[in-house]
Amino acid sequence: MKIIVASHNPVKQQATVNGFRRMFPGQTLHLYGVTASSEVSDQPNSDLETLQGAYNRAHNALKQHPGSDFWVGIEGGVSLMENPSPDPSGTELAPVKNTLAAFAWVVVLGKDSSNQIRLGKGRTGTFFLPSEVAHLVQQGKELGEADDIVFGRTNSKQDNGAVGLLTGDVIDRAQLYEHAVVLALIPFKNEELYRP
Repeated sequence: MKIIVASHNPVKQQATVNGFRRMFPGQTLHLYGVTASSEVSDQPNSDLETLQGAYNRAHNALKQHPGSDFWVGIEGGVSLMENPSPDPSGTELAPVKNTLAAFAWVVVLGKDSSNQIRLGKGRTGTFFLPSEVAHLVQQGKELGEADDIVFGRTNSKQDNGAVGLLTGDVIDRAQLYEHAVVLALIPFKNEELYRP
């Protein structure tokens, strides 16, 4: 099984390998990282832009290496969301506007048994960024750069990422992405249920 990951980031590659191993145990995997443009902002700022970036990466990887079996695009993004918090009386939740949420989309393009290209997609869990990090992102920094500034790190996006920094590595970036890779592979694991 030849898999092209539209990134040289070791976190994205490890998440892809782990997800494929879990969904297709016993298969021999050959994974290759390539540079493939997302064609969206360096820091996507909506759910749709993030999904589009993941799709573009996978599609551009397919154009570069059409003889492979699967092409994987992973794109991290942020979005302003309401984040309900208890009101002062503590009796009900009240929305807090303009809270920045972080997540990622995974898009998998792959050949089915009839050699047709099919699409699978999965989204990670969502978590809310602390205000200091969110403020830097809203000023134009990428999330990884903002994390490095706030946490005094270097290149954290190729390590544990924001989620790892904020959870004390209970969940790191590779683990967060791995679940979305698994979800994106559902149509390939259950091909008969997902025919066009």
